[in-house]
Amino acid sequence: MKALIVDDESNIRKVLSLILSEFNFTIKEASSINEATQQLNKISFDLALIDLRLTDGSGLELLKILKSKTPETFVIIITAFASTENAVEAMKSGAYDYFIKPFNIDELRIKIKNIVNTIVLQKQARNFDLIADTFEGMIGVSDTMKNIFNMIIKIAPFDTSVLITGESGTGKELVAKAIHRRSPRSDAPFLTINCASLPAELLESELFGYTKGSFTGAYTSKSGLIEQANKGTLFLDEIGEMPLSLQAKLLRFLEDKKIRPIGGSAEIDVDVRIIAASNKDLKDEAIFRKDLFFRISTFQIYIPPLRERREDIPKLVEFFVKTFSLKYGKKIEKIDETFMNDLLSKEYLGNIRELRNIIERAMILVEDDVLKDTTHLVETCKPSPSFTKGFNLNNYLHEIEKDLLYKALQESANVKTKAAELLGISFREFRYRLSKFEKAERSVDT
Repeated sequence: MKALIVDDESNIRKVLSLILSEFNFTIKEASSINEATQQLNKISFDLALIDLRLTDGSGLELLKILKSKTPETFVIIITAFASTENAVEAMKSGAYDYFIKPFNIDELRIKIKNIVNTIVLQKQARNFDLIADTFEGMIGVSDTMKNIFNMIIKIAPFDTSVLITGESGTGKELVAKAIHRRSPRSDAPFLTINCASLPAELLESELFGYTKGSFTGAYTSKSGLIEQANKGTLFLDEIGEMPLSLQAKLLRFLEDKKIRPIGGSAEIDVDVRIIAASNKDLKDEAIFRKDLFFRISTFQIYIPPLRERREDIPKLVEFFVKTFSLKYGKKIEKIDETFMNDLLSKEYLGNIRELRNIIERAMILVEDDVLKDTTHLVETCKPSPSFTKGFNLNNYLHEIEKDLLYKALQESANVKTKAAELLGISFREFRYRLSKFEKAERSVDT
């Protein structure tokens, strides 16, 4: 993915560049409309962050130039000179959002993460045209997946609540996206948030918004995702991780369709469809409200793990091979029979995400036109313990856990939410486990 930063302040460009690098963007910078236009003539960008006041004109002028060249580019306007007129004009001209300096870095990260998720889904949807047996960006020839597709078709036109369940990596967000696209709300926003990725206070402000001065750092009022998704759909991923206090506030919204931003006195009417997802059985969760469970689960869609629908594996492999052939410029004529048999027999605790990683790894390392298993080239194993005097099982398991946590951090470029996903645990659990080792290391240093 490629991003363009346009700001005449080098310090701002540096900060924005650091944030974007967390999401693996290839970044170009410009300090003026002229420099930015030169970049736009050479490169198509997925995302652009543009200052409103530039040395040679208005960022709105550049926004219009950019949108005329690549309408699909997401644009965030950033300015120290806020006005309602500028904000309205920016949104009418195609801006995705509008941030006021000094901006909240965590909020900007969340917004960029939503954009990245959308970009990935859009690119996947385009690539899915490469093969048959797809439905709204999902691949499935098994009876189970066909039943899910039929359920989506039946419930999409109605505003009824939907709870999507299944293990991590099964494609719950794709199902939610398909319901939205087939609904009367398809022309309105589809926004998503992972309830496990944020602390309670930030999650509440992100969902419900806040008014100026309601807490330290609230330099201006900010609408929440529920309000931003008005007339559209809001996807609450991992809703089982939502704190009980916030569950009560969400339940009230679902019942009366009104929200009150943090620090606000007036209620706002909002028309939004809520689709929720969880990798847990919420009706058996002691810390999830039963009344909220019944409110969000008029319809439940369960996505089975990949090991229970192995007939879908060959089509998924075909799709991933074609996707990574385009990405890495490789030409694959066939897949080694032994490799395919192995792919068909795996347990896939990481589900489709795990299969995707296996194929991507093989595509990167392949040296000819036959795709083979490359596991032996990259996997390393911790040596079996030696049961000598002084062996301690707890210490041994402690070291394994520590190695896995830090390896996940390394592979996710130090983004903790991604590291938690790799390990199949919630963000909160990951943060708790990691804190134990960090505290131990600090105590040793002192």
